[in-house]
Amino acid sequence: MNPTQNSEGKDPVRSEKSTLTDTVLVADDDPIFRHVLQSCLEKWNYRVVAVENGEDAWKILQEPDAPHLAILDWMMPGLDGLELCRKLRHRKEGTYRYLLLVTAKDNIQDIVAGLEAGADDYLTKPFDVDELRARVRSGTRILQLQDALLRAHEKLQFEAAHDGLTGIWNRRAILDLLKREVERHHRNGQPLGILMADVDHFKRINDTYGHPAGDTVLLEVVSRIVKSLRQYDFVGRYGGEEFLAVVPGCDAANLMASAERIRASIATHPIDTDAGQLSITLSLGVVSMQANSVFDYESVLHAADAALYRAKANGRDRVEVANSLFAARAGLA
Repeated sequence: MNPTQNSEGKDPVRSEKSTLTDTVLVADDDPIFRHVLQSCLEKWNYRVVAVENGEDAWKILQEPDAPHLAILDWMMPGLDGLELCRKLRHRKEGTYRYLLLVTAKDNIQDIVAGLEAGADDYLTKPFDVDELRARVRSGTRILQLQDALLRAHEKLQFEAAHDGLTGIWNRRAILDLLKREVERHHRNGQPLGILMADVDHFKRINDTYGHPAGDTVLLEVVSRIVKSLRQYDFVGRYGGEEFLAVVPGCDAANLMASAERIRASIATHPIDTDAGQLSITLSLGVVSMQANSVFDYESVLHAADAALYRAKANGRDRVEVANSLFAARAGLA
């Protein structure tokens, strides 16, 4: 048995879980050569899209779900492999495509020209099957590495903007979103709602039942807040047990209704924890910005915080609106 195959004859690289190299594009105007390439690749468990000219290959490779690995013949009528490489590399957007250029040219100048045009690797005709397989596997490994790097980058980006416990926006990110939405409100005059919520007596929960129970409470509170709002509203952890929601395009009446819905969703249903069912309440401060508002995001944040403080001072488990001056300007008085 070939040492590069397992007991089922599958390529070890291809047997790894991957969505990048399931399909290979083959572009060659020679039907016999195209058939040979397709047969080899399918034997190695690749799906193959085969076309006979560069124009068809170009159309396919521009699609969002195009194969990430392409084997291109240099000499094709119309758009040849070299020009196809150049066109693909000139595109700045989209997923990277690994390009294997197949050519009968074997002098150094031609090989250099192909690589400078954007090919990742090359193969000369007539090719050796084992060499083809090795070069395709090399491309597969590079694409898998790229995929792993992109996933790691996306994970780091997510972690940089999201709270580690609850998965919602963290303080920095939710404040950036608030600032952005306040600026958008000033441009288009559309209403903007801000909710600041705090779990009542949360320190007592941690002290009495332990931090794991407190974490469970926070997770469930976040879940209920998110479910009470729209998919395109923003919810972030402002700090500890305090949460900030930014609700674009929401007028004062609907904002108050949303705040009451959130408050009731917490107060009317105890939260199951390892320490048993805990009855939790939430205090909320509400700010509604209407057309022609002149307040910046720091003023809005201060008004929401003051309203939340008033909800705490007035007995908790309640919703309070911004102070009278802000409320009058925002249409909540």
